[in-house]
Amino acid sequence: MQIFHTFGTYFQALDAKIIIGKGTWIAPNVGLITTNHNVYNLDEHIPGKDIIIGENCWIGMNAVILPGVQLGPHTIVAAGAVVTKSFLEGNCIIAGVPAKIIKKLDFGDKSRFNEVS
Repeated sequence: MQIFHTFGTYFQALDAKIIIGKGTWIAPNVGLITTNHNVYNLDEHIPGKDIIIGENCWIGMNAVILPGVQLGPHTIVAAGAVVTKSFLEGNCIIAGVPAKIIKKLDFGDKSRFNEVS
């Protein structure tokens, strides 16, 4: 398996790490941001926090993942979502601003593998 990302992605890893699991797909214009500016002094950054994305995730176009977020395996981030907190359990679809779980995925029911939703 490979890690796949496309043009327009923004990986900002100041003072922290970005860890991406095998088999994860990252769509165009995704932002992974490990630190922010100090709101009292925009010339400074606050300490960074690692971003950890599990295996076999899919990060949709224009999604933004903010400092300290961890995503469990098989997490799908909908296009345009802003992920401000972690979803460690994985096996879910998250969407919105801020992102929340909109669907849990059941990998035990193999008949669903041909489902289109």
